[in-house]
Amino acid sequence: MSKFINILISMAVFIVALLIANGTGLDLVVKAVIIAFCMQWVAFIPAYALQTEKFYDLMGSVTYLTVMWFSLYYSSNNFSNLNGANIALVFLISLWALRLGSFLFMRVHKDGEDKRFRSIKPSATQFFMTWTLQGLWVSLCSMCALTAISSDTGVSVNILFYIGLGLFIYGFCTEVIADKQKSMFRAIPENRDKFITTGLWAKSRHPNYFGEIVLWLAVALMSLSSLQGLQYITLISPIFTYILLVHVSGVRMLESRGHKKWGHLDEYKHYQKSTPMLFPKL
Repeated sequence: MSKFINILISMAVFIVALLIANGTGLDLVVKAVIIAFCMQWVAFIPAYALQTEKFYDLMGSVTYLTVMWFSLYYSSNNFSNLNGANIALVFLISLWALRLGSFLFMRVHKDGEDKRFRSIKPSATQFFMTWTLQGLWVSLCSMCALTAISSDTGVSVNILFYIGLGLFIYGFCTEVIADKQKSMFRAIPENRDKFITTGLWAKSRHPNYFGEIVLWLAVALMSLSSLQGLQYITLISPIFTYILLVHVSGVRMLESRGHKKWGHLDEYKHYQKSTPMLFPKL
């Protein structure tokens, strides 16, 4: 029964992404979404055969790069009619994808595994569903940008674009600094079984995820002025990112793991009470 449900969920998320893409009225967006899912399904084959998740996150970043540059290439008539704002948006998302993909890839190789996949890998249908969900993640998060780039006017440069640009830089820097601070903290042997409460982690228990949400909100703002009609549904990107990071993976899983590991410590209880879960305190 669980195998059937896994397959059903995989089919459902693909159909949902395809319906939203079709609602934009742009064939280029539909093709990009199909490419995103097909790349995950192809990657699933060697991943399942080798029982490894080590290139899962890296594949997600490669997919972002592929669909963004695919849309830029064909929307600009093979790079012959480039829109400066389109280039800027593709560059920003590419910078984020390269940084995050390489960071996660190096981390999983250093740790030897991603613990989230321990119970998932042995099941072909569950592992396939996980790869399919990554296709949904790439599709929904990038779709407003893909739509704006593929529109007749391309990404519009106005006050919303510049506000979005500023927010993207802020969110990106927040994520990078938070990840760097945590990596440096963990690199100290005596901190191996401790939790970090310094730097940005003194302002939020999950500042890296806060930065991630902010930068996708920024992408939505930069894309907003180029959308029309049903295309506005693609602005689901930051909402989807928030739900995914807070209620599905990320925050929910880390909070549960932290409670099991340090929940009995007074210092951890104080940290939870005095530090916001996501949005930083001033």
